Amino acid sequence: MNNTQQTLRVGLFFLLGIALIYVTYETLSGSKTFNKGGYTLVAGFPDLQDLKVTDDVRMAGVRIGSVSQTRLGKHRAEAVLQIDPQYKVPSDASATIVMAGIIGTDYISIDLGSSQAPALADGAEINTKVTPDIASIMTQMGELGHKLDSALSSISNAVNGDGPDGGVFQKLNKILSQNQSKIDASMTNLQEITGKINRGEGTLGKLVNDSQLHDNLLAAVNDFKATASEAKQAMANANSVLDQIKSGQGPLGVLVYDKQAAEDLKFTLHDIRDVSDKMSKGQGTLGRLINDDSLYFGLQGTLKKADRAMDGLNDSGPISAVGALSKSLF
Repeated sequence: MNNTQQTLRVGLFFLLGIALIYVTYETLSGSKTFNKGGYTLVAGFPDLQDLKVTDDVRMAGVRIGSVSQTRLGKHRAEAVLQIDPQYKVPSDASATIVMAGIIGTDYISIDLGSSQAPALADGAEINTKVTPDIASIMTQMGELGHKLDSALSSISNAVNGDGPDGGVFQKLNKILSQNQSKIDASMTNLQEITGKINRGEGTLGKLVNDSQLHDNLLAAVNDFKATASEAKQAMANANSVLDQIKSGQGPLGVLVYDKQAAEDLKFTLHDIRDVSDKMSKGQGTLGRLINDDSLYFGLQGTLKKADRAMDGLNDSGPISAVGALSKSLF
């Protein structure tokens, strides 16, 4: 009886061990032992990094399948993804290799894509995006550290110097030592200049210390502002006049844009030119008055006769005066 119970106990523990091994395997393999359904997608990458078979395939953080195979394609590495049948992957979705922590395993992350895009068929290839892994990031950081160390070494050598002339500080100290007298003289001159300014000497000193000069300068600035304001107003008025001319208002606007007024002005100028031509040629009364000297001398003689007649008015009566005047003129 004891042997039978012992045998049963051993058998029970053996079955429990097998069950525990099965559960562990199913957990590590992603429960793929009896799950052969779904469809496959192909994701191509330049480097699969540490991705391996049985790693998860997740969409928005939800597990939708696993990696069933990794292989080398034409100038790239490929991961065959086994997707559960209840999940559909849009054709515009992208797959990325993501690390699940610093010491975690890699997995394939697929974004949601758009709801209008059709679903990928079995065996189709999904779009991929490459993200740097921790190893490449650490390598780049190491290279950056080496470059930074080299740059700091160069700066240190330039500042401290390892040659006969020394570094920047040594050269600067040498320059200051060689030009100490000039620096002292410059400082003395600067002190004298600042002293004159404080005492109100010179133009700059008066500008700093003379309040009356400050007031005059402020008044000049105000006058300049007023002049600028007037100039601005004049420009505004000029723009207003130009606007009126452009709109055909006012005499200038009419002359510029009214064709009939322009034609009338043209004819008027033509008539004035004809009159001036006639006058210059001695035609007409005004032309003869301007160009004929005989009319001038005749008019002068008539005026002399009138003058003599006026002289005789004092000795004659009104009637005789009129008769004498008529006789002298005609």
